[in-house]
Amino acid sequence: MNITRSHLSKASQPGARDPFGAHLRHWRTHRRLSQLDLAQEAEVSTRHLSYVETGRAAPSREMVLRLAERLEVPLRERNALLVAAGFAPMYRQRSLDDPAMAAARRAVDLVLKGHEPFPALAVDRHWNLVAHNALVPMLMEGAAPELMQAPINVMRLSLHPDGVAPRIANLAEWRTHLLERLQQQIAATGDAVLQELHDELEAYPPPAVSHDLPAIDTALSAIAVPIQFVTPNGVLSFISTTTIFGTPVDVTLQELAVESFFPADEQTAAALTALAAQATA
Repeated sequence: MNITRSHLSKASQPGARDPFGAHLRHWRTHRRLSQLDLAQEAEVSTRHLSYVETGRAAPSREMVLRLAERLEVPLRERNALLVAAGFAPMYRQRSLDDPAMAAARRAVDLVLKGHEPFPALAVDRHWNLVAHNALVPMLMEGAAPELMQAPINVMRLSLHPDGVAPRIANLAEWRTHLLERLQQQIAATGDAVLQELHDELEAYPPPAVSHDLPAIDTALSAIAVPIQFVTPNGVLSFISTTTIFGTPVDVTLQELAVESFFPADEQTAAALTALAAQATA
């Protein structure tokens, strides 16, 4: 499936009171599929799919779920499709503080704590900070107080001129990486809030900063975009990985991601190990 750049608005997305056909047409066109393409993938006739999309025929619950699966619709929007078709939502959405989510919260906390002495944090679908380990506040130092008010948006904090952007030594490279990543997420989810966030971040003027950067391992930079932080302990270089729940049946869990930062060089590893030792001494 092709991922292309697209600008979305809240008006372009069907609302809760819109018929099922409007939701289906939105996702089909967002995935750049013709009715024939989707009918073949869902193993239904093009005529019946056309009737469903125009409201001349009502889909079964099985049909709604089959179309949502073929269109790779996120769980939150699958619930919206079900409701629009007259069925009850299938996927629950609970806060991580809900007692029923205790096992998931413990798993997240275990991953975050286990990653120390290196930074790791958990974010929701709009990149709002959900949880973090003891090393993350060090990377947030110096940000304007208004950017640190809950909910803290990690993307905004990273690229805002009053956030941590002036401390990112390779800001131009990291900014390009984050905007591309955000655009890929928009293409996959069709989320208008993410599009608004992308447009906001793209409009930020890049700070006029200049730092002497340590050399980056060319083999490492060939497989991942590093981020380099200027700190009192020198320039710390990281690469990051993303962890998600593999088979979630809860909306909150599908939208949760853990970002773990690994040292990209020995100097960074040594500096963070020393800081952790000082904190526990």
